[in-house]
Amino acid sequence: MAAAPAPVSLGTPLSSAATRVLLLGAGELGKEVLIALQRLGVETLAVDRYDHAPGHQVAHHAHTIAMNHPAALEALLRRERPALVVPEIEAIATPVLQALEAEGLLRVVPTARAVRLTMDREGIRRLAAETLGLPTSPYRFASSLDELRGAAEAIGFPCIVKPVMSSSGKGQSWVDSPADVHAAWDAAMAGGRVSHGRVICEGVIRFDFEITLLTVRALGADGQVETRFCEAIGHKQVAGDYVESWQPQPMSAAALQKARDIALAVTADLGGLGLFGVELFVQGDEVWFSEVSPRPHDTGLVTLVTQWQNEFELHARALLGLPVDTSMKSPGASAVVYGGVDAGALVFDGVADALRVPGTELRLFGKPESFVKRRMGVALAHDEDLATARSRAKEAAGRVRPRPA
Repeated sequence: MAAAPAPVSLGTPLSSAATRVLLLGAGELGKEVLIALQRLGVETLAVDRYDHAPGHQVAHHAHTIAMNHPAALEALLRRERPALVVPEIEAIATPVLQALEAEGLLRVVPTARAVRLTMDREGIRRLAAETLGLPTSPYRFASSLDELRGAAEAIGFPCIVKPVMSSSGKGQSWVDSPADVHAAWDAAMAGGRVSHGRVICEGVIRFDFEITLLTVRALGADGQVETRFCEAIGHKQVAGDYVESWQPQPMSAAALQKARDIALAVTADLGGLGLFGVELFVQGDEVWFSEVSPRPHDTGLVTLVTQWQNEFELHARALLGLPVDTSMKSPGASAVVYGGVDAGALVFDGVADALRVPGTELRLFGKPESFVKRRMGVALAHDEDLATARSRAKEAAGRVRPRPA
């Protein structure tokens, strides 16, 4: 077993003593990680595939490259030489990260191996089900339409087809019959983060609800890695995309323990330091592993109002080797604000009306371009009554009215 990384010494930003951390992916989640790092005196570098990404707007340094292009990524990392590289999206040339980590040029959070395994559904599903023996839905992989037809027949209908590399439900299809398979293949090919030509076909689990279990690997007082858990986050998805989340998700003690056992097993194997978003299906006392991301999770935006240290602060502290506190301060909820239009710059009307809803906050991400179903912000609400918090978050989100500038 590899030794635990030592805590990172923190130097003055923009000086020769600076501690430099580079994020690959600078969307709304990366933006919050950057803010958390800067509050700890870290010099930050934000990288994304388009100019003026949310994280670009707050980082010390901003770069725009195709992160899945090996030569471009390697050139940037060799030029900047950050102490830590923190991947925040899936579409990254991970062999470059593995090679540079092996060379000793940098440290990848949590590890280059973990990023490689979790960036596509095949790597992490095979690890969870075949190596660790964790309960999952039945599955098969396919590299052609004909293979997918065979996989769907073997799994049975209905089934779910997803690109092996995508996020937020992109390219995902519910398949009711053989007649739907061709369209599902086409949707997966169009919706993947990277042109991979491979899909996973999953059997349907009749679960009561889904949760995200934020799991943090951080250094304890003795310098050894400890695993801590946040309270379970419930969430609602539409077409595979999160639209609201809440914390805590009510569940049985037996199910919660099984969820923690599964999360511990998979994150211990992945190793390193940082926060992981472990997605699980729950039915009664039974729990199945779904996916894991080695970084903050979109459903975890709710922790901005529910925890003493939100998921972004937890990730920043853990990757630097600092102590963490996963305790909750109040039940709460989040609800997505969509762009509603395909346009460039937006004007957000109704912000004051939204913030008049008791116990609410609002985050507008600052994305430079809007799509009808692009997440442009999130409304947050806290209340000791979870149902009230959910209702207020949705009400606040509904009062925000985006329109083209």
